[in-house]
Amino acid sequence: MGRGVVTEETPESPKDTTSFKEAPFLALKGFLMGSADIVPGVSGGTMALIVGIYERLLNAIKSVNGRFLKLFFTFKWKQAFGELHLLFLVSLFAGIFAALGFFTKIVPLQIYMFTYPEIVFGLFFGLILGSIYILIKALERFTKTEMLMLVLGMAFGIWIVSLVPADTPEHPAFVFLSGCIAICAMILPGISGSYLLLIMRKYDYLLSQIGKLGGVETVDGLLGLLPFMVGAVVGLAAFSRFLSWLLGRYHAQTIAVLIGFLIGSLYVIWPYQHREYVEQVRETEVLYMTEPRVQELMENPPNTNLPEFERLGEVFNEESTFDEMKQVEIETVKKKLIHTEPYVPGWLGDKTGDDPNVWGGVLGILVGMIMVGGLERLRKY
Repeated sequence: MGRGVVTEETPESPKDTTSFKEAPFLALKGFLMGSADIVPGVSGGTMALIVGIYERLLNAIKSVNGRFLKLFFTFKWKQAFGELHLLFLVSLFAGIFAALGFFTKIVPLQIYMFTYPEIVFGLFFGLILGSIYILIKALERFTKTEMLMLVLGMAFGIWIVSLVPADTPEHPAFVFLSGCIAICAMILPGISGSYLLLIMRKYDYLLSQIGKLGGVETVDGLLGLLPFMVGAVVGLAAFSRFLSWLLGRYHAQTIAVLIGFLIGSLYVIWPYQHREYVEQVRETEVLYMTEPRVQELMENPPNTNLPEFERLGEVFNEESTFDEMKQVEIETVKKKLIHTEPYVPGWLGDKTGDDPNVWGGVLGILVGMIMVGGLERLRKY
């Protein structure tokens, strides 16, 4: 394999080299990272590696160091922000937040993952599949050592995504550890931090603590989240520096391992999956049977193939002769993905009775691979 041109900032670079001319391209790369973060099994780190800013992202995280904090808390803000990779981070996070808003409010990607999973996951499968070739081609070298590292990374990635959720304690020490592990996964290509939280059974715990905020249990919620947030900060600070050191000392081998993680992630984002969900009641509201919302749910049963829906629950005062005296619970139900298992669609041998959108998945993969050409051009900016 020939030597490629490495355009990323080296781990030793102490200053932000971002120019205003580059900022729009960084925002676009951030938009792609935010898009990837929405899809289970895909991380923002995956897209950062694909679009060529992974090492610069690590350097930007490292710029939030002891010197920056000392200057900031002694009110020497001009010097402090001079240490920070400010333009890089602002441009990148502008794109990330734009993607989160766009794909939740305008194009609800989370809903499409439930209604058209083959197309959505096929698109990202194609993107990552095509990008793996680009990343291997861009390595400075690809010897037997890099091949071994790639295989080890692939095996580890497949092992992680195939783990079954296990019961874990809610002790603050374990919540702290969960924060360390989850944030490390979020900056690792091919490994989803939210997926590891599911495995450690802390996804629901965090959502329940967040749900307490803004109400009478706000203090309890903050105390429950504090160990996780501290763990995330510690994990991010330590792991980003470790990764940066690896890239500085063993660049080709480390990139090969990260590419292996990407290959392993293909297992969980293959568009044809048996997906297992659990339904959780997030909120209940008691209304009279004559209320319009109740009548609407009685006449039109909810579409349960959505990430969140409302349904009728327990009826109160059911023995009453008049509907005006009866009350019923309206439950807001959220579906959570807990396990996936890839399969080959029916026309190629699957006999499970599933009815996948086979051609939708094929189309998604093809479109994703075509888009890789655009990503390769974007890497140069």
